[in-house]
Amino acid sequence: MKLRKQVTVCGGAIFCVAVFSLYLMLDRVQHDPARRQNGGNFPRSQISVLQNRIEQLEQLLEENHQIISHIKDSVMELTDTGAVSPSGHLPFRSANGSWVLPFDGRPTFLAVKPQDCQFAVGSRGQTDLQMLDVYSLLKFDNPDGGVWKQGFEITYDPGEWDNEPLQVFVVPHSHNDPGWIKTFDKYFTDQTQHILNNMVVKLAEDPRRKFIWSEISFFSKWWESVDIHKQEAMRKLILGGQLEIVTGGWVMTDEANAHYFAMIDQLIEGHQWLERNLGVTPRSGWAIDPFGHSATMPYLLKRANMTSMLIQRVHYSIKKHFSSTRSLEFMWRQAWDPASSTDIFCHMMPFYSYDVPHTCGPDPKICCQFDFKRLPGGRVNCPWKVPPKAVVETNVAERAHLLLDQYRKKSKLFRSKVVLIPLGDDFRYDKTLEWDQQYINYQKLFDYMNSHPEMHVQAQFGTLTDYFNAVYKVNGVAQGSRPADYPVLSGDFFAYADREDHYWTGYFTSRPFYKSLDRVVESHLRGAEILYSLAVANARHAGMEGRYPVSDYALLVDARRSVGLFQHHDGITGTAKENVVTDYGTNGLSLNWIQQGQGIISVPSHLLVPLPSTPCSSAPLVWYTSDCSPPFATRYLVLFNPVEQERLCVVTVLVNTVRVRVLTEDGQTLPVQLSAQWSSSSQMSAEVIRRKDDPQEVKVQMQFVTYGTRPSKDKSGAYLFLPDGKAKPYNQKEPPVVRVVEGPLFSEVVAHYQHFQQTIRIHNVPGVDGLSVDITTMVDIRDQTNKELAMRLVTDIQNGDVFYTDLNGFQMQPRRHYMKLPLQANFYPMPSLAYIQDSHHRLTLHTAQALGVTSLENGQLEVIMDRRLMQDDNRGLGQGLKDNKKTANRFRLLLERRSTGNKVSKNFPSLLSHMTSAILNHEVLALPVLPKKRGVPPLQTFAPFKSILPCDFHLLNLRSIQSQQQDPHSPSPYVALILHRKGVDCGLEAQNLGFNCTTTQGQLSVSGLFRNLDLQLLQPMALTLMHSSPPLANDSTISLDPMEISAFKLKLR
Repeated sequence: MKLRKQVTVCGGAIFCVAVFSLYLMLDRVQHDPARRQNGGNFPRSQISVLQNRIEQLEQLLEENHQIISHIKDSVMELTDTGAVSPSGHLPFRSANGSWVLPFDGRPTFLAVKPQDCQFAVGSRGQTDLQMLDVYSLLKFDNPDGGVWKQGFEITYDPGEWDNEPLQVFVVPHSHNDPGWIKTFDKYFTDQTQHILNNMVVKLAEDPRRKFIWSEISFFSKWWESVDIHKQEAMRKLILGGQLEIVTGGWVMTDEANAHYFAMIDQLIEGHQWLERNLGVTPRSGWAIDPFGHSATMPYLLKRANMTSMLIQRVHYSIKKHFSSTRSLEFMWRQAWDPASSTDIFCHMMPFYSYDVPHTCGPDPKICCQFDFKRLPGGRVNCPWKVPPKAVVETNVAERAHLLLDQYRKKSKLFRSKVVLIPLGDDFRYDKTLEWDQQYINYQKLFDYMNSHPEMHVQAQFGTLTDYFNAVYKVNGVAQGSRPADYPVLSGDFFAYADREDHYWTGYFTSRPFYKSLDRVVESHLRGAEILYSLAVANARHAGMEGRYPVSDYALLVDARRSVGLFQHHDGITGTAKENVVTDYGTNGLSLNWIQQGQGIISVPSHLLVPLPSTPCSSAPLVWYTSDCSPPFATRYLVLFNPVEQERLCVVTVLVNTVRVRVLTEDGQTLPVQLSAQWSSSSQMSAEVIRRKDDPQEVKVQMQFVTYGTRPSKDKSGAYLFLPDGKAKPYNQKEPPVVRVVEGPLFSEVVAHYQHFQQTIRIHNVPGVDGLSVDITTMVDIRDQTNKELAMRLVTDIQNGDVFYTDLNGFQMQPRRHYMKLPLQANFYPMPSLAYIQDSHHRLTLHTAQALGVTSLENGQLEVIMDRRLMQDDNRGLGQGLKDNKKTANRFRLLLERRSTGNKVSKNFPSLLSHMTSAILNHEVLALPVLPKKRGVPPLQTFAPFKSILPCDFHLLNLRSIQSQQQDPHSPSPYVALILHRKGVDCGLEAQNLGFNCTTTQGQLSVSGLFRNLDLQLLQPMALTLMHSSPPLANDSTISLDPMEISAFKLKLR
């Protein structure tokens, strides 16, 4: 009763204070003209003012009612259990056998404004091409198209160009993979440095010569290895328009498995390098080799202020369909965009590959004759048995007409009389001979064409942006604008097939160990970035700049570049040679870097923690263990919460004794559960999942199944998934060993099978951590041959053939299972989550690593866990997947009930789902503290946020910006604040999230965000910080639309 009285009195006091505060606040708004002008927008009529005040009061009272309701429920729960601890310590068991924890009665509220729910159910901008509709429309047959095997015969009227000559832009390029068959360093030494060295000389020989370059990881390594004369010569070529930097990312990122944090970070790293060293800003995107294309990429390029982009690896049936309707160039719009603000002009290459035989026109036999590296006597020849001929005066007319015929046929697939002809391949132009062969022979052809008006053609070397500018000009529109009658498209381009039924869906899972490690390192990098920026700013604020080791910034730069390098489309994809994968692991994503990353985190955390503050983000803990040193050994620990919201969660620490006490900094005892650390040890029995407050059960059966590969001809490999039919149940002779652990903080069941260990854990804590089922599957298939292991969830949810997967952790994409497609075509990338739903429930599988996922039957969700394949799949790698490691795949399974009477929003997770993903991907970091001298280290909690961040906002990064001075490894006084406002489905019943969750219609006061820091600059920037808008007043409120990612340049001190 005493507890009940105390909580009731406390609740009443909160209510009184809240109501009185409301009165004062509204009164102040009424009498403060400046505030009324900025925020209130009251009409002059006094009746309207009064009505407005009453509506606000009602809304705020409703929020307070929710708080009181939670307090009341908490009191009732505590008193109803009749729980009285015999010892006064928590946790303890009540009379009915359940555990009582000290935070069970913790009141929280959820205050989501109705306006913040409208976006998810609102109307969308109309598009001409929706990729789901295109998939429904196409037959996906593969008839022989003649010389263009996957297409059709192209014809034209020779007089079509009489009034408007054909403009031809031949764009020389060299595709440099930062690791694939060779390591990054080996490629640089053997080929890339020679390409760039030759470029400086050969482009300078003739101002008509052009070239494009993409990968800044290679370019920066070359730049730092050459003298100032070569640097100046290269800068002159770029500023003169002969060399264009396209996309300008650290790498040409994978678009299936990469998380949007890392995609943005590698783009920023490349652009920051370009800004500092060259002062150039990329205008066009160039993605010729990622194995399928995500809708996230056009959004990121658009936010980085680019105007145009190019893609290549798209399913051959889609290319054929788009070619036949002349839809290969389109405005790519985000599916959630209510208007057209996300539109970016996109060019899709029409043919099989980006090499020379498949870029001049539809006939590779003819195009190969114009790849002059293949002239007789060289190492490379034409598979079609007709070699190129050097262009001389006696054959130039015949050669020019033969080539122009291909150019004209290609142009017939597009809507303008401007045609793009890429001229390059992997690691081309590494020998001076090839520069001469290509440029001299092509210039002779151009000179002939351009000097014969009857050919009605203007041919030249060009850059990618030269081509796009010509398209805009002939259409009479500004750069990046939509030309009249060009289609608008939404959706993505997964899954990719390059021929027959060869679907590139295997790489969604290939080498899951490294996919998992990548996500851990990304979380560490983000945490290090945020704490570093805060530590430097707090040191400045306290006048202690000299105390902070800014040399750590060099470590941060190395970490950015290592993570960025692995986002390459042969890195995170798992499609490189074994020694290259090992190189990525040792030099980029190694456990050493995780420790080093924690070191970067620990330096600012230990500087920040002694600052006096109130609890929230980084909290020191003390724990006492009884070991060899009597009476107790004391250890100190700082916990860092990388998530922007408060969280109540279980933190795991290894100890060497069963006698442990854990205390907070102020001496409060924390509840502890001790679990043994075990040194050792296909269909699970049917289970049901039922939320505590939901009488309705949802059947969820977990099965394990295996896929083999085809017995003959083409087989599965690192890229391709070519199964030998439907999956077979996983079987082993002996029944699994099952271990059950039950305790106050969590309970778990561990099942040991021969090839995996399955752990199902339920957390007994209020809030996000306790609302989903924690699943860890430790997979080890190193003794298998041509096997893929999958986990299948079989439920009674009636989702039909529709399921949803995320794109890069940024947005959701609806999928449909098509019977007309082969089994392997129905798999999609799942970087962070997938769900199935019906009108009553949604079941979401959150993942901590990118894997391939599908729903092959109603009520099912299936994820490939690992794949071991003994052969190459003939895509250039020359190896199978035989370097498997024991890998922990981590998931959260979340069941949500749909509210009755709500409009169904299909394409957005709920707030709970967003938070579940955040806690899964950003675990609390436990940083041990070693006191420099005997006694208690002066640790206090540090909470950087002065005000609560709206719970539909995600702090993507707080990134220290490089210095523009001589030393690139020192930070400037500025930081980049990168925010993402998430789209939210409010139609799923809200749970107690364990923290106070409010939304603000996208409004945020940055000046009131950081504790103990003064905001001296607030400047909106493009996503990669290369374009700026005028600074805002420091006390301005910024506004983000749902789904918007925005960057701001801040000066904090």
